[in-house]
Amino acid sequence: MGAAFGWGLLAASSLVIGAIVALLVPIRLPTIGLIMGFGAGVLISAVAFDLVQEAVELEAASWAPALGIFAGCGLFFGGDVLIDRMGGGDRKDAKGAQESGSPLAIVLGTVLDGIPESTVIGLTIFQGGAVGAAYLTAVFVSNLPEAISSTAGLATSGWRKARILWMWAGIAIVSAVASLAGYSIFQDASPEVVSFVLTFAAGAILTMLADTMIPEAYEHGGKLTGVVTTLGFVVAFAIHQAS
Repeated sequence: MGAAFGWGLLAASSLVIGAIVALLVPIRLPTIGLIMGFGAGVLISAVAFDLVQEAVELEAASWAPALGIFAGCGLFFGGDVLIDRMGGGDRKDAKGAQESGSPLAIVLGTVLDGIPESTVIGLTIFQGGAVGAAYLTAVFVSNLPEAISSTAGLATSGWRKARILWMWAGIAIVSAVASLAGYSIFQDASPEVVSFVLTFAAGAILTMLADTMIPEAYEHGGKLTGVVTTLGFVVAFAIHQAS
């Protein structure tokens, strides 16, 4: 159980690393957009090959992955709508739009973005499948651009550096707890339950990408965003194949 917490914390530690980079090194908005596009490509690959494919190969009942992906989409959509109404809709904005939002909503929205992918780490890390190392790497890499973009925006909106770092550190701890929960709750679950959880995370991640990450990437990165998104997809797929 301790190892599940540790792996989850390791994957989420890139949130803190990305925040430190953004605070120490001035990064232009187009660069942030391209970095986010790369991270989106990494996550799309992880969804396709490390979540959905793994879920289908479990030989579970056919309803499980289908139900899971729509349940994850629906729950994230509903949670995101609530977070938007609370003032956290611009949590990934790199220009400082967070200034007009609620700090609590921004934190809750960022946690909402990361919980599904963290839970899967705990569920799969000890199962011996390809999803372990490949997915862990994909989450670590994709967290970097998210933290860089959000931190740049929070700093521009007036958040103190210490406050920003404490926020990311707290979210990293929450992500580690989610990984531990995924291990503890679902380790001995049936193939149908595991398949459902994997695709639940897939649906939530896809909805998050379309709703917050990819629009932000294209706004700042322009046409080149499609190129770096493809590159991120290929890099993550290569990691999957090598694991």
